[in-house]
Amino acid sequence: MADLTTVALIGIYFFALLGIGTWASHKIRNTEDYILAGRSLGFWIFTILIVCSICSGMTLLGVSGFGYTSGWPGIWEQIFVPLAASFCIIFFGVKLNAVGKERGYMTVQDYLAERFESPRGMRALSAVSGILVSLIYLIGQYAAISIVLVWIFAIPHWQALLISGVIIIAYTVIGGLYAVSWTTLFQGGILILGVLAMAPFVIRSAGGLTHINTVLAGIDPNFVEPWFPSPAYASYAYATPEFLFSFAILLMVGLACAPHVINNVLAAKESRYFKWSPLVAFGIYAVVMFLVKFTGFATRVLVEEGAVTLPDVVNAQDYAFIVGVEYAMPNMFLWGIFAVIVLAAVMSTTDRLMLTIGTSFSWDIYKNLFRPAASEKEVLMVSRVAVVVGAVGTLILAINPPPMLAWLIWMGIGVMLATFAVPLLAGLYWRGATGAGGIASMATGLVAAGVFGYWHKFVAPLPMHFSFFALLLSLLAMVVVSLLTRKNSPEILDGTRTGWFIQSRGRAGRSGGAPGEARPLEVKAERE
Repeated sequence: MADLTTVALIGIYFFALLGIGTWASHKIRNTEDYILAGRSLGFWIFTILIVCSICSGMTLLGVSGFGYTSGWPGIWEQIFVPLAASFCIIFFGVKLNAVGKERGYMTVQDYLAERFESPRGMRALSAVSGILVSLIYLIGQYAAISIVLVWIFAIPHWQALLISGVIIIAYTVIGGLYAVSWTTLFQGGILILGVLAMAPFVIRSAGGLTHINTVLAGIDPNFVEPWFPSPAYASYAYATPEFLFSFAILLMVGLACAPHVINNVLAAKESRYFKWSPLVAFGIYAVVMFLVKFTGFATRVLVEEGAVTLPDVVNAQDYAFIVGVEYAMPNMFLWGIFAVIVLAAVMSTTDRLMLTIGTSFSWDIYKNLFRPAASEKEVLMVSRVAVVVGAVGTLILAINPPPMLAWLIWMGIGVMLATFAVPLLAGLYWRGATGAGGIASMATGLVAAGVFGYWHKFVAPLPMHFSFFALLLSLLAMVVVSLLTRKNSPEILDGTRTGWFIQSRGRAGRSGGAPGEARPLEVKAERE
C-alpha cells in the first residue's frame, strides 16, 4: 500500500490537471477553440504535444517490457518511434497545416473529404475508422494506467480504471485541446525530466551496460545481437530481419498517420515551427525511449540474479520499469515522484485519444453528415458527450487487461497504418489518386487488417507484422481503382496543394463554404 507521501503527490498531480482543465474551459468560445485550441499552439506546446501523443503507456511500460523479453533485437523500436514524430511533421504537417488554415479544416477527415471529393463517403469511412483505431489504442492506455495504480495502491483493477478515467474525462471534457495541450506540456516535462533522472539509477543498480550485456548473452546469445535469426525459434525471437522491416513501416508511418497524432498539425500557430520541430521531437523522444529500453534490460538482469521478482500475472514483463525503479530508488518520496511520471506518460496520450473520438463523432459524423445546421453550442455538447461515452465504453472493455500491453497497442497502430497511410500519402502527393481509389484503399486496408490480425494471433504467426500485408493490399486498391476511375478536378487538386512536393509557394483561396466541402477557389495554388 502506498504511503501518505505518494498519495499526496498523486493527489496534487490530479488536482493540477483539473485546475488546468478548468482554466482552459474559459478559453473555449467556439468549436475551433475546443477542437484545435484556436490554432494557437506555440513551438514547444506543439512539439511536446506531438511527442506525448505518440508517447503512451507503451513508452514506459510496454517498451521496457519489450526490452525485458527480447533484449537488443527490440532496440530498433527506439529509432522507428521517434522517427514517427518527424515523419508526421514533415510529410503530413507542412502541407496540412498550410491547407488547413486556408480551407478551414478542423480534422484530417475534412481534408480527406475535400481532396477525394467525397463529402459523405470518405468522411464517414475515415471518421468511423479513426474512432475504431482510437478505441483500440485507448484500451491499451487504460491497461497501462491500471498497472501503475494497482501496483501503488494495492487496489482492484476496476477501481484503478475508474479513478484514472474520471480524472482524464473531467479535464478533457471541460477544456478540449486547450486543456489537453497544456496538461500535455506539464505531463511531458514531468516525463522527460523523470526518465532522465531515474533510468540511470536502474541501469547502475544492475551493474552497468557492460555487465547487463554479459548477463543477457548468457540467457540467449541473440539477446545482444541486432536481430534474431530467421525463422523465429521462440516466442520472444520474432524480431527477425523481415519482421523488423515491417516493424519500421508500422511504427514510423503508422503512428505518424494516427488521427490523434496527425490532427495536432492543424493546431500549430506558425508554419515556421515545422523547420526545427521534427529534429527537436526526434531528439527528445529518442533519448527517453533508449533510457526506458535500457531499464528493461537492467530489470531482466536483476530478475536473473535474484535481486527482484516480477508479479505473477500474465503481463508480468510490463512491470519491468516499475520494479526496476522501486529497487534502485527505494526512497518513498522519489517513489511518489516516479508514480506521477508513469501516470503522466500514459495520461498524455489517453486524453488526446478521448478528444479525437469526441471530435470525430461530433464534427465529422454528427455535424457534417447528419445535422449540417447544428449550432456551435450543439456541436460542443455532442463532442463532450461522445468523449464520455467513448471513455466509459473503453473502460468497460479494459476490465480484462491484455496479456501483453505492447501487442494491443501494436494492433491499434497496425490498423492505423493499413487504413490511413495510403489515402493520406496518395492524397497529398499523387494527383492521380481519385475519390473511388481513396475509399477503396481505406476500406480494403481496414478489412485486411482485421483478417490478417486475426490470422496472426489465432491461426498461425506471420513472418512480418500483419499490417504490412494489409498495407500492400490498401496500396494495390488505391492504384488500380484510381487508374480506372474519373480523376479529381484540377481546382481541388490545386486547392489542396496535391503534388510531388512538400512545400509549395502557392496560396489557395477560401470561399465561405463549410470545411471539408468542395468549394470554388478564389486563387489557384501554384503548380510545381
